[in-house]
Amino acid sequence: MTPETQAPQTKAPGRLYRAWDSDLAYAFRTAPVAIVATLVVLVVVFCSVFAPLIAPMNPYNPAALNLMNGFTPPMEPNAFTGEVFLLGADGQGRDMLSTIMYGTRTSLFVGAMAVLFAMVMGISIGLFAGWRGGWVDSALMRIADVQLAFPAILIALLVFGIARGFIPDGLRDQLAIWVLIVAIGLSDWVQFARVVRGASMVEKNKEYVQAAQVIGAHPLKIMFRHILPNVMGPVLVIATISLALAIIAEATLSFLGVGVPPTQPSLGTLIRVGQGFLISGEWWILLFPAVTLLALALSVNLLGDWLRDALNPRLR
Repeated sequence: MTPETQAPQTKAPGRLYRAWDSDLAYAFRTAPVAIVATLVVLVVVFCSVFAPLIAPMNPYNPAALNLMNGFTPPMEPNAFTGEVFLLGADGQGRDMLSTIMYGTRTSLFVGAMAVLFAMVMGISIGLFAGWRGGWVDSALMRIADVQLAFPAILIALLVFGIARGFIPDGLRDQLAIWVLIVAIGLSDWVQFARVVRGASMVEKNKEYVQAAQVIGAHPLKIMFRHILPNVMGPVLVIATISLALAIIAEATLSFLGVGVPPTQPSLGTLIRVGQGFLISGEWWILLFPAVTLLALALSVNLLGDWLRDALNPRLR
């Protein structure tokens, strides 16, 4: 057969095309709620991450503040300076849009790091409990059951208070965010541990795990290289939903005055400050941070619900 008569060889599709043509991508393209929720999350994340570049002002720079702009309503010129703010200004003359961008940045950082901490801790404990079984599994799961008997916000308050008691006064503000991350993470690891433990108990009895044991693979290698990738589906769903819960927990703690310091306010701090001006008529100081928190938490929850349904083979 001559080269001219040979059939043309078709090029194998690339990774991007295979990802776009996958079942998960098709489920996403046919879910309008998931698309809208993703757009909302992307817009909020983009505005918070790039807040120093796109925000109209730095609300935490005292040199940029003008007290004459205090309590300026949205889209109305100030009576003294004539400046107009899209979402109004607070009592210190700070642009509410810029303040929300910087506050969301703090809330997202605390929520994401807390979920990452809880995920690493829960996955490690769940894998170890599911692999070992016996009294080790029973002891770890009873600890998890005891923690589930208490509200997560109460556990976070307890951990936050104990940790701040051991920190010197001069370092409390600098370490407040990291203490808050650990407190929220320690209150949320149980969900990851229970799911991973149940899935790993099923996976460890399958043939590929037994084959790895026969060739002498180390238990840690079997757990993290063979079992863990097969239990990550439920973990990703829990992580998505836990992100919304962590953001709400951070906002709750900050609203109660035990969260981030006043020099690094989050959405919860802005809501707490805005509550004091609601009765006097400055409604925008409370409304816009609350709407931002609601939109972010709701969108992340909707994404988690869609991801749970998309990864569940029984619902396909």
